[in-house]
Amino acid sequence: MMKVLWQTFAAVFLAEFGDKTQLVAVTLTASTKKPWAVFLGASLALTAVTAVGVLFGQVALKFVPEAVLHRIAATAFIAIGVWMWVKP
Repeated sequence: MMKVLWQTFAAVFLAEFGDKTQLVAVTLTASTKKPWAVFLGASLALTAVTAVGVLFGQVALKFVPEAVLHRIAATAFIAIGVWMWVKP
């Protein structure tokens, strides 16, 4: 269990580091000068979004084989990457 916990932490940390969410937190903190409120709001939002993802994944596994879910996720990542590359 701890291995999965740390793998998940590392993956989410690296994925979120420097992304739009972090930039929004920086901007909100600078404009409101209320870092703890921004921290708590952002933490709750990330927790809620993660809960939705975990619940969706749990339900999806009941209907779709794991290998197919991996392919869908990989295809989605590639499609988003291509879209970001093509669209300036």
